[in-house]
Amino acid sequence: GTVAFAMPNGTCLAATFNEELSEELYSMEGLELRKNHVDTLLGPGINIHRHPLNGRNFEYFSEDPLLAGKCCAADVRGIQSQKIAASVKHFACNNRESNRFECDSRVSERALREIYLRGFEICVKEADPWTIMSSYNLINGCHTSVSYELLTEMLRNEWGFKGMVTTDWGVHSNHSDEVLAGNDVKMGDGEPEELKAAFENGKITRADLETSVKRILELTMKVAE
Repeated sequence: GTVAFAMPNGTCLAATFNEELSEELYSMEGLELRKNHVDTLLGPGINIHRHPLNGRNFEYFSEDPLLAGKCCAADVRGIQSQKIAASVKHFACNNRESNRFECDSRVSERALREIYLRGFEICVKEADPWTIMSSYNLINGCHTSVSYELLTEMLRNEWGFKGMVTTDWGVHSNHSDEVLAGNDVKMGDGEPEELKAAFENGKITRADLETSVKRILELTMKVAE
């Protein structure tokens, strides 16, 4: 319900091949978000243009992971220069629009690293996004929101990501499994009863919960400055 100006979509910005322009534009976007008391932008989207029927192609940048990564990093630097968090999404392999909650992207590790994850890696290393949103889909049989390999081993341990990870809205996986994987927030309402039961039966520990809380509070302090 807030009046705001419309940004050029991701594909349009990528066509300029101009990182400096994108960073300046998204710095102004950050100013507008701050004026409207919005502390996080749910974007940029950085998935690969794999199929023409993907309903999110307009907001993604390119079929090329290097171009996508460079464009995304520029946007994130611009937004966060105004103390507004960028939530880079959808991590990862969101390649279609139908059955997004349960579709399974079957991808080799080489293709994942060289194509579908490369843009995310570039953005993390060059722009330090404060938050990343996991996707609805599965990758090789595992929902991304409960993938320890993806969210902790690769994103945090390999790439050095230090921010908060959030799910997409209403993803079909258990809250406690997400916490154990490295997903800090379950949107939109979480599953407090399932999380409480997992704590009481020993599935998750206080330390697991405190790790997520710490990341949430760190993000809150960044946007509150």
